Amino acid sequence: MNAEIDLDTLAEAAMNLERAGIENPRREARLLFELAGGDATRFETYLVRRAAHEPYSRIRGRREFWSLDLALSSDTLDPRPDSETLIDAALEHLSDRAAPLRVVDFGTGSGALLLAFLVEFPNASGLGIDILPGAVGTARANALALGLSSRAEFVFGDWRGDWSQDDHGAARLGADIILANPPYIPSGAMASLQPEVVGFDPLAALDGGADGLDAYRALAPVFRDALNPGGFAFVELGLGQAGDVATIMAGSGLMMAGTRQDLARIERCLVLRPPG
Repeated sequence: MNAEIDLDTLAEAAMNLERAGIENPRREARLLFELAGGDATRFETYLVRRAAHEPYSRIRGRREFWSLDLALSSDTLDPRPDSETLIDAALEHLSDRAAPLRVVDFGTGSGALLLAFLVEFPNASGLGIDILPGAVGTARANALALGLSSRAEFVFGDWRGDWSQDDHGAARLGADIILANPPYIPSGAMASLQPEVVGFDPLAALDGGADGLDAYRALAPVFRDALNPGGFAFVELGLGQAGDVATIMAGSGLMMAGTRQDLARIERCLVLRPPG
């Protein structure tokens, strides 16, 4: 049996994390202590990983999003509270919680956005698409754990691929609601990201090309073709991107129906409507 962790060990752990440049080192040490369950060997392993800037959520293997406890994997983005702004925006624009909506989540990752939406709209069903196979497997596992697998389908594929047909060649319905958190970090800014982000989130979920807008250019015609009349798209934005993304979407005929700010008062969500 491993020795129990005493208070002196915990204090030393906090100092080591502080020297490694970890913010709130005492809180982080306490969280890792609790995660280790009093096992000194496991605690030391966790400390080494955290001192290397691996996020606590990655060490734990889970992240809370919209009060849902979600599993993570190396192929999934670690969902942040900023992304909850899309669900807030959906609740603002959609008055009928009982509507049988069809949702498509582009770049689903852990399934966070789609699953949160399905919790709030109990008669909705959805499709999550991701280009990383590990993300698809993780999202399916999360849906199963949350009792949502009967309403949530996850598929591997490119946004512009043949996701509109199921495995039997039958056409999938268009989308009443689109959710998307595309990569939007300019390539030149990747190196300046926190090591917890650039070192552990999949780069495919972060790098948005030279100006950070490549994914929006690719998605604009897809949104136009997928979105049903009367539908909405809720799209996450990077800092200062609202105007440029709205212009890109307008080029495909999609109309801006508003934006929503996150808690830091950054325009984080662009709301779009189809033409007509």
